[in-house]
Amino acid sequence: MSRTILHVDLDAFYASVEVLDNPALAGRPVLVGGTGPRGVVAAASYEARRFGVHSAMPMGRARRLCPEAVVLPPRFDLYEAKSRAVHGIFAAFTPVIEPIALDEAFLDVTGGSRLLGDGREIGAAIRARVRAETGLTASVGVATSKLLAKLASDDAKPDGMLVVEPGTELAFLHPHPVGRLWGVGPATLARLERFGVETIGDLAALPETTLVEALGRAHGAQLHALARLERFGVETIGDLAALPETTLVEALGRAHGAQLHALARGRDDRPVEADRETKSIGQEETFPRDLADREALRREVLRMAERVGSRLREHGLAGRTVTLKVRFPDFRTITRSATLPEAFSASGEIARLGLALLEKVDTAGGLRLLGLSVSNLTTAATHQESLFGDDGPGPAPAEAPSARIQSAVDAVRARFGSDAVGPATLMKEAPPPD
Repeated sequence: MSRTILHVDLDAFYASVEVLDNPALAGRPVLVGGTGPRGVVAAASYEARRFGVHSAMPMGRARRLCPEAVVLPPRFDLYEAKSRAVHGIFAAFTPVIEPIALDEAFLDVTGGSRLLGDGREIGAAIRARVRAETGLTASVGVATSKLLAKLASDDAKPDGMLVVEPGTELAFLHPHPVGRLWGVGPATLARLERFGVETIGDLAALPETTLVEALGRAHGAQLHALARLERFGVETIGDLAALPETTLVEALGRAHGAQLHALARGRDDRPVEADRETKSIGQEETFPRDLADREALRREVLRMAERVGSRLREHGLAGRTVTLKVRFPDFRTITRSATLPEAFSASGEIARLGLALLEKVDTAGGLRLLGLSVSNLTTAATHQESLFGDDGPGPAPAEAPSARIQSAVDAVRARFGSDAVGPATLMKEAPPPD
């Protein structure tokens, strides 16, 4: 049976949430991201995009392109709350939801067609509810596969919906630039372009043996495959000799070539993974200036530990591994990790391990970036004796003082904001500028 897959993407999500929170920003170019000289654009409103600004652009360049832009630091607590509201709407239509980010998800609505209508009707209903209940706009792609649904939602932006009807998949897919395919990054794209491949249709026209079979064979078989590439200007042995030793097929690898061959022909059987596991939860910051002060770096670790721990507990998760990531002024990046036998979610434990890892790093020359994450995740245990130190008679682990304090801190933050309460060290110091 043909599947009905939706890709729902909230338009200019961070910027749109900021406009909802402050209606005075409506109609103005809004940029969300790091506000310092090393900041990067995380989101740009469509008013800002008209000036050529886009996400991942250095904020300095974005400001030069759009000097009238309102530049705001990210407020992830606010974005996560809006994202949860939107995902609650998704759940009213299907339980098969694969979150991709705060602002996008795949939905498999195949099973709901009898009750809720076809993909077009479900997509329209979702868009209407998202707008009515959250004030946000969503672009929706409807298709028989994840690849096509994602391409369709991109083409529908902003605030639109595009349905790829069954039987029209290749007609829709093939005119798109080959760079729109999953797995075609800058390096692969450059190699494809050398062979005259510009569109997905061009890629689909290549015989599978060119992309795949030659990879597992000896060099002579590879030459035999290349000898059939007249369409790419290979007519003589001299032309063949002029080609680099690593051919398109060799460069892509067997698995990669097979994947691109299938995707270019519209074959994408990947399921929507409703139970896809979160691999890690973390936080990182690029400093406006290289930071060498040891106490300032320690405060940053404490700040990140508080945020990471809060997010772990919010999602009912605990982890066994803490990883510290540092980037030096020359862009050299290293990580250091520590793993415990028991899972934990307490911010204090995350901070303790993070600070111990920081002690092993030479920061005398300053750091450009610092990050802290927790991985090896599992569902949070109801009792963690190794953290709370219950060595003798006394309250049960779940009632241990540190557990009660952590729960109280979380409750205060949920009501009054993430900065309402925290370690005294952080309360004494204002956070560094973005």
